Amino acid sequence: MLRVPPAAPSAAAAYFAASLAFHADASDVAAALGADGGPGFALLDSRSTEAWDQGHIPGAVHLPTARIAAEAGRLLDKAVPVVTYCWGPGCDGAARAALALAELGYHVKEMRGGFEYWVREGFPYETSEGRRRRDADPLTAPVAADDCGC
Repeated sequence: MLRVPPAAPSAAAAYFAASLAFHADASDVAAALGADGGPGFALLDSRSTEAWDQGHIPGAVHLPTARIAAEAGRLLDKAVPVVTYCWGPGCDGAARAALALAELGYHVKEMRGGFEYWVREGFPYETSEGRRRRDADPLTAPVAADDCGC
């Protein structure tokens, strides 16, 4: 691990501050969606209609990446930041959607973990058949607390 030494503290601080400017996690998004006065951002699901019907985060805007250039102006306000998500950490769809939005002039972040971690952390989701919720996966979220303390 130390074959390559850690970065200088100032470089590490700059890197991690930049990372947080580009990313949010599912628990932070969930907390913001539940906050009084609204979250202060639009949540965008960039997956296909079939994936959306299989399950999506309540309140999300559905806009597949391929349609962002043509439809973002009709569905999103450039004055409101956007958080994108796709399937999960093995998928670059949310990053591609964030790039497309940034190129159009939107302030944007990507939700790490995507829909997979939203569900694994026990947050509610909607399907074409109604609202669902699974128990939290103990490998991704605390099962006996509302907050992981991060």
